Amino acid sequence: MNNYEYCVPTDIRFGKGQVECLSKEIGKIGKKVLLVYGGGSIKKTGLYDKIYEVLKDYEIHELSGIEPNPRLASVKKGAELCKKYGIDVVLAVGGGSSIDASKHIACSAFYDGDPWDLVLDKTKVTKALPIFTVLTICATGSEMNPGAVISNEETKEKLEINHPFLYPTLSVCDPTYMYSLPKMQTAAGTADIVSHIFEQYFQPNDGAFITDRLSEAALKTCFKYGPIAINDPQNYEARSNLMWTSSIALNHLFTFGKGGAWSVHPIEHELSAFYDITHGVGLAILTPAWMRYVLSADTVKRFAMYARNVWDVQKEDDYEAAKTGIDLTEQFFIDMGLPGTLSEIGLDDSQFELMAAEAVRTSGLSTRSYVKLSAEDVVQIYKNCL
Repeated sequence: MNNYEYCVPTDIRFGKGQVECLSKEIGKIGKKVLLVYGGGSIKKTGLYDKIYEVLKDYEIHELSGIEPNPRLASVKKGAELCKKYGIDVVLAVGGGSSIDASKHIACSAFYDGDPWDLVLDKTKVTKALPIFTVLTICATGSEMNPGAVISNEETKEKLEINHPFLYPTLSVCDPTYMYSLPKMQTAAGTADIVSHIFEQYFQPNDGAFITDRLSEAALKTCFKYGPIAINDPQNYEARSNLMWTSSIALNHLFTFGKGGAWSVHPIEHELSAFYDITHGVGLAILTPAWMRYVLSADTVKRFAMYARNVWDVQKEDDYEAAKTGIDLTEQFFIDMGLPGTLSEIGLDDSQFELMAAEAVRTSGLSTRSYVKLSAEDVVQIYKNCL
């Protein structure tokens, strides 16, 4: 196992009714709140009114309309509001998009230059406002980690800003807030969780036995409860298990003793940067194609282990077991209602070379990933998804 450091300072309040704690906990910091949310679904569900009820004694300013792939323009608006009104706390209500935007806003509030500078050079992050979150979609794990992915609509780049200052101070995780999610959002969110686990499971260092077993348990949780949440949206057991799995899937727990660059996420980031598709949809399409592309004599044992330990595949031959596991993974995404090809969502090969070059340039794909990939390799993976 590799050496590691572990400290997650986020206060998690999990379960029904935990939103009530916001008044007391935010009050320890200040009275001026920037409320950040997306398209308005929180108004339909009543959560918006509940937030105002809980924070009735607070001065609240709003930034709504955060995009599914949060854009730099929204971050700039949020930072301006923080500076104008002397905001004390940024409160993100929604999923990973609202939380990611809030993180970038929180540190941009203390920066006078272009917020994109902080993405390109994290040494310029010197301070951040406290971030509180109320989670309504489980997918990104942003409620319990210091990372945020932002899209620069002008340069068509989608990159991560990551800094210890960006851990949320407190996150409310109430599974009942996911009862009203559309099936596609539940499916895409589950695909995102699964992909986060895969990125840490398929790494160059494979000597972290306990970490692998934790990852396999989390994958089995997704594969069990994803379909239940799709078919029975108000199943508390399913929603709660998925919500907690989402949080621990990306709070570094599954990275212990391992290490290396991620593989599929950098490839997908270019899809959503260029075409603004749902992140989880892109991951569901790309992941089986990546698996098949990197399956070889060097990787077959791990893929076979995944198939046997997660899917209970009984085949003795490693290649047969591995291929079966990959097929089952692909079928799971399709059964959840997600598209299986890029052509299904209207994409062609016109941008593949440019996207592949960017994926390699902005990541460790060619130097530190599970299987090192060149731009030519990435182009072929894209083509295999058509």
